[in-house]
Amino acid sequence: LYSSALAISYTHAFNIGLGLLIPHLLTLSSSFLEGAKLRVFTVAASHSQLQKEQRSMAALLSRFRIDYSNVYVIPDLAKRPNKTTVDAFKEFIVPFLKDIDEKEEILDEIYASHLYISDAEFIAMKGKTYRELRIRELLHQHSQDATLIVLTLPIPRKGVLSAGLYLGWLDFVTKDMNCPVLYLRGNQQSVLTFYS
Repeated sequence: LYSSALAISYTHAFNIGLGLLIPHLLTLSSSFLEGAKLRVFTVAASHSQLQKEQRSMAALLSRFRIDYSNVYVIPDLAKRPNKTTVDAFKEFIVPFLKDIDEKEEILDEIYASHLYISDAEFIAMKGKTYRELRIRELLHQHSQDATLIVLTLPIPRKGVLSAGLYLGWLDFVTKDMNCPVLYLRGNQQSVLTFYS
């Protein structure tokens, strides 16, 4: 049995929290995934720091006595996703694309602006959309055999990101996975403290 945790962090391996604590607790005795092996995925700050970041994350997990089978450092999360993935996502969100003539006649303009995806928003959020699509590719590449996948929930920015695009990301990332996916988001409070 494998339980995969994908902890996305741009601040080196020192950002450890709820996204790793919950999968660890689930692998303990008398719990849902008792005896499962924990694989941890984190993002590299730079290509030159891959080995250092892997050692740092492994040391940090050991300090907190979190048992893991592997630590994977993802060097290329910023890489553009495959064209087939991008095309599949565009097809997936078609029902939420804003067609001013059709949709705004039915819905109040303010409501429609939060629900539907405008062309301007899609262009402005292209980088973040590609990041989410890249996460999907990595999940399908590395975690198809997992028993549970735990992902850090991206924070939506009110007034900047429509519900249609945000929920499209979440749904598309987890679409066609062979196991349950749990999105977690803490409240920015420390859940683990290390005293040296």
